[in-house]
Amino acid sequence: MSADSMVLLRRNVKHTVRNPVAVFNAVLFPVVLMVMFVYVLGGAFSVGERYIDYATPGMILMGISYGLSATALSVNTDMTKGIINRLRVMDVSRGAVLTGHVVVTVLRSLLAIGAIVGVAFALGFRPAAGLVDWLGVAGLVLAVGIALSWLTVALGLAAKSAETAGMLTVPLVMLPFLSSAVVPAEKMGPGVRQFAEYQPFTPIIETLRGLLAGTPSTGTALAALAWCVGIGLVGYVWALTTFRRRA
Repeated sequence: MSADSMVLLRRNVKHTVRNPVAVFNAVLFPVVLMVMFVYVLGGAFSVGERYIDYATPGMILMGISYGLSATALSVNTDMTKGIINRLRVMDVSRGAVLTGHVVVTVLRSLLAIGAIVGVAFALGFRPAAGLVDWLGVAGLVLAVGIALSWLTVALGLAAKSAETAGMLTVPLVMLPFLSSAVVPAEKMGPGVRQFAEYQPFTPIIETLRGLLAGTPSTGTALAALAWCVGIGLVGYVWALTTFRRRA
């Protein structure tokens, strides 16, 4: 990572630490959701296994998606408040501006996932995953985090205001609820079931679920990776194109 990227990364980390709402959304809120689903609603779902084991992979993905709105707002603020223009005068690398936001988003996601997994173990989560499976989980989490971070940066750059930037990330927050994160897709009603089966988050969650259970599926894993590559590529190209046009 370049010196410019490191400077901007430190700046974004400081902004995150000083924003308790962003920390709450990214770390505490997914934990609250896990406790609510496991203790309050878990008994109402028939998933063929202990609900804590079923729900944890979906909560991991929610830990990533719930921190995205803070990134979109931060990127949009930099764009609309003149921060980008000041950095251009200082001859700071354009790529470093975007990379700093992506890296801090991934770090915030990893913090949230660490909290979620820790709470899951406290609630009785006992995965059968071996070392290779855990490495697969880590690799997929990083791939998802990077892909969604670039897409979120692109959304923040494209938005005309901070309010719009926040709204544009709502679908990314809601998609886990319309996937197999909470209940199996086959238990959903017509229309919703088909959407859940073919949207990008379901194969990602099912891959995490298979890895944590020690029974990964190659087909599902390939679909998950394909979605990560596709989302990341679209976000990266869109972000760079928008940044060059507006900065």
